[in-house]
Amino acid sequence: MIDRAALAHFLRTRREALQPEDVGLPRGARRRTRGLRREEAAALSHMSTDYYARLERERGPHPSEQMLASIAQGLHLSRAERDHLFRLAGHVPAERAGMLEHVGPGLLRVLDRLDDTPAEIVTELGETLRQSRLGIALTGDASLRRGMHRSLGWRWFADPASRGLYAEEDHDFLSRLFAAGLREIVGRRGAGSRAAELADDLRDRSEEFRALWERHEVGLRPRDTKHFMHPEVGAIEVHCQTLVDPESAHSLLVYTAAPGSESAEKLRLLSVIGPAVPA
Repeated sequence: MIDRAALAHFLRTRREALQPEDVGLPRGARRRTRGLRREEAAALSHMSTDYYARLERERGPHPSEQMLASIAQGLHLSRAERDHLFRLAGHVPAERAGMLEHVGPGLLRVLDRLDDTPAEIVTELGETLRQSRLGIALTGDASLRRGMHRSLGWRWFADPASRGLYAEEDHDFLSRLFAAGLREIVGRRGAGSRAAELADDLRDRSEEFRALWERHEVGLRPRDTKHFMHPEVGAIEVHCQTLVDPESAHSLLVYTAAPGSESAEKLRLLSVIGPAVPA
């Protein structure tokens, strides 16, 4: 049973505990609201202000698990807080396998401060969960992808057009990297895991993947320097810094170009022209 009073109180307290700067929003000189406004919390949770406000007023429909997951992410809830939210709304908290897309508040706080830098939060399977504004401009809007297509490693072999974003001289290494990385994840997660499902699908689809899989290569690691081929501004060389959340196996990837370089100028240009890379 949904506990509407407790749910409403929990949402209000969590919203009021967040400051605009915690989620990458400007505070404004005349701001008097304690914490976030309802419309801000609703926007961060990808829902209408009316829907969110009704929950805080102990009214409205019984929220689905999908809506609760969106609220948990929008309000930067911890895993324990997310589980509590589910219970208040009358749902059984998702098991760990169902938590793969819940980004921890620590990583989100860092990403929120990187609006002028290409950055993304990814799962161990290369699924982009969140992007900075400039990250979308550089690599495309990941929110448009569905199913297995969300995994970069899967797209690399199943949709060769996705390779166009990367310099051709890196293609052979990236093929080995994605196959070897998936091998390691399947070893950790076991048969029946999402990683195993991806590997099975790719073995059916791609002769190249099958050949690399049979090599049983492991231990490859991404190179610090990455070379993108953007359709609007051309070649961009960036250095990739990685921050890992060991509890969730999520990684925050931050891409920076050498100051004064041609690539730095191209990133500045991308910040003006916005997204142009297809999903």
